[in-house]
Amino acid sequence: MAMKKKTRSTGSGSSKRRKSAVAGRKAAPPRARRRKAQPASPSGLPVASTDARSTVRRLRTELAQAQKRIDELQAHADTDFLLDILNRRGFERELNRSIAYIKRYHAGGALIVLDVDRLKPINDAFGHAAGDEVLKAVVAELQRQVRSSDVIGRLGGDEFAILLWHLSETDAHAKAAALEQAIDRLRFVFRGRAATAGVSAGVALLGAHAEAGKALEEADRAMYVRKAQRRHET
Repeated sequence: MAMKKKTRSTGSGSSKRRKSAVAGRKAAPPRARRRKAQPASPSGLPVASTDARSTVRRLRTELAQAQKRIDELQAHADTDFLLDILNRRGFERELNRSIAYIKRYHAGGALIVLDVDRLKPINDAFGHAAGDEVLKAVVAELQRQVRSSDVIGRLGGDEFAILLWHLSETDAHAKAAALEQAIDRLRFVFRGRAATAGVSAGVALLGAHAEAGKALEEADRAMYVRKAQRRHET
């Protein structure tokens, strides 16, 4: 008996080719999406980049203005509004900084505390405006008597302090005496009547073991001793 040859099914081959094509399409990498080109500014940079730089510049300007305002408020907080010198808070800050410098670099200095004499009688007789004029004149004279590197502050009321650099004990006491003499020479006229003031000065030296609080107390005690001496001198 003759055997019949098997014939290939054309339908089966066509199906395999379609599956292969589908698989090929699935395996193909996706096409990259085209990005829309951003509009450019006149400088040639994209608008988004220009906007970001403009925002950064604006924020930097606002930050600088805010820092300037903070510095101004800080200065006002440390300044006596009547006399335009450091108040107690500002002076104590500078004193602490200076003592830290003295300890680190083995420098030296002196602290002089001064109390204005005969201010109360002037206030009582002529009013506080006259007393303010005396205080302004005292500060102006102190500023003429010290160096620009020295620091003057108002501790409160009629009490002042001066931080002086690089003075020996002898020089510090000599400077205190010179300040007393300079203020003693001031003359005032209120309502046609002459008046005088003065200051009593106490000294504390600043060295490697100095502390701000203790130095102020020491100079303050010395000032009251000197004030008692001046009462007996006049």
